[in-house]
Amino acid sequence: MSTRQHSAVDDQTELMTTTSVEVAHQTTGSSMTSSLSRGDLYFECAIVVITFVGLVANGLVLYAMIAAKQHNKHALIFNQNVLDFVSCFFLATMFTVKLCNIYLSGTSGYWLCMLFLNDGFSWAAFLGSLINLAAITIERYLKIVHAAWAQHKLRDWMIYSAMAFAWIGGIATSGGVMIHTTRVVDGYCYALIFWKSQAARTAFGIWYFMSFYVVILLIFVVGYGRILMVIRRQASIMAGHAAATSTSAQSTQMQVKINQRPVNSDAG
Repeated sequence: MSTRQHSAVDDQTELMTTTSVEVAHQTTGSSMTSSLSRGDLYFECAIVVITFVGLVANGLVLYAMIAAKQHNKHALIFNQNVLDFVSCFFLATMFTVKLCNIYLSGTSGYWLCMLFLNDGFSWAAFLGSLINLAAITIERYLKIVHAAWAQHKLRDWMIYSAMAFAWIGGIATSGGVMIHTTRVVDGYCYALIFWKSQAARTAFGIWYFMSFYVVILLIFVVGYGRILMVIRRQASIMAGHAAATSTSAQSTQMQVKINQRPVNSDAG
């Protein structure tokens, strides 16, 4: 066996040993934490109630938009409420299943962990809602700041593409990470723990922070900042026109009064 092969085997052995120790430590600590969280029924019940209220609220908004036939006119707003509804639904489902305190084992335990207990679906909808909020900001920016361009160039297929991208981006990010970092250990579900390496964890953390915090925040600040500037400029222009119109009206009234005054005739 060559020196390079010996080095690779040593590195792999060290990584497996480190991972095993880390998992054992995290399993012990997380099991205690998980047991305590399952014992605190008031906290988990409160989470279920809150998410249920959010679920009902978003459901009513969706019903109202469909009943008023506004879901096609405001497609991105409708999509935002659908994403929030899905996020609340899976979040409530996750905590409801946790309240059952099910011991996970075998294939059924694995799929129960992957589908409900690792918060993957709720996280995917949450990430999709962030992307959709950015799309709403960009749409409003184009319609207000570049109204002429948006009127002639902005098409429905662009809006629907942004809606689809929000769903695909959220599902791809959440699914791609959760599938590889979620495991069932000692009957409990652990997500975002089993990374291939520390470098992979760090790289994803940096990418996630830049994509879903820095970029989204920049879109909000720049988009709504420009929108506010345009609205203030339009308001000042309208105020100027109103002042000019008021001055012109006052001048017209004064001229009418002058013309209506009786003319004094000279006595002979």
